Amino acid sequence: MTTADDLQDTPAGPDDSGIRVYLVDDHALFRSGVRAELDRGDGRSPVLEVVGEAGSVDEAVAGVGHLAPDVVLLDVHMPGGGGAEILRRARAAGTESVFLALSVSDAAEDVISVIRSGARGYVTKTISGRDLADAVRRVRAGDAVFSPRLAGFVLDAFSDRPGAAPPVDPEVDQLTKRERDVLRLLARGYAYKEIAKELFISVKTVETHVSSVLRKTQTSNRHELSRWASDRRLV
Repeated sequence: MTTADDLQDTPAGPDDSGIRVYLVDDHALFRSGVRAELDRGDGRSPVLEVVGEAGSVDEAVAGVGHLAPDVVLLDVHMPGGGGAEILRRARAAGTESVFLALSVSDAAEDVISVIRSGARGYVTKTISGRDLADAVRRVRAGDAVFSPRLAGFVLDAFSDRPGAAPPVDPEVDQLTKRERDVLRLLARGYAYKEIAKELFISVKTVETHVSSVLRKTQTSNRHELSRWASDRRLV
């Protein structure tokens, strides 16, 4: 397993014909920055060519299916289901593209979830342009690439040793990032107004998220929901 710190000056894979890259992120400015970094090149081979980009789940699934890129740089948190949903739908459609998660999040649950969904690696947005290019080359060549410290989350998740992180719970996976945020605060005893203030959303939005969480977890009140979250070590 390779970490991003190990990537500098590593040899490229055997295919020097170029790597077609597709960018998926809901922030257009960030996509522009990544495109500029990859298009600038680093004098190494294979050359990376950005062939398309998407800012939503539906757009990403359609674009990957149509363009069949070699590597998809995939944001983890996006409206409409995020990276895991894109992976699920793209895999179901038979794509052979390799997915590399590129996210601001370094939370263990995010790393494990997207890797279990089929991503070949996970790097954070603090990565340098040179290391990102090398990470793309590595996953295209069949390696697994992770930013430092993130590899440990994956090793724990797939390990049987005592103290290892538990497997990802499908019931937890069905919750969106925002629903998990609301759930954690609710389980810690926050009132709706306090949750709204903490997450910079309206009380009405909090109520909507709580209703969705109760439905998805098949619980009926705050006490049951808090116990559900505690049992899964979410608080």
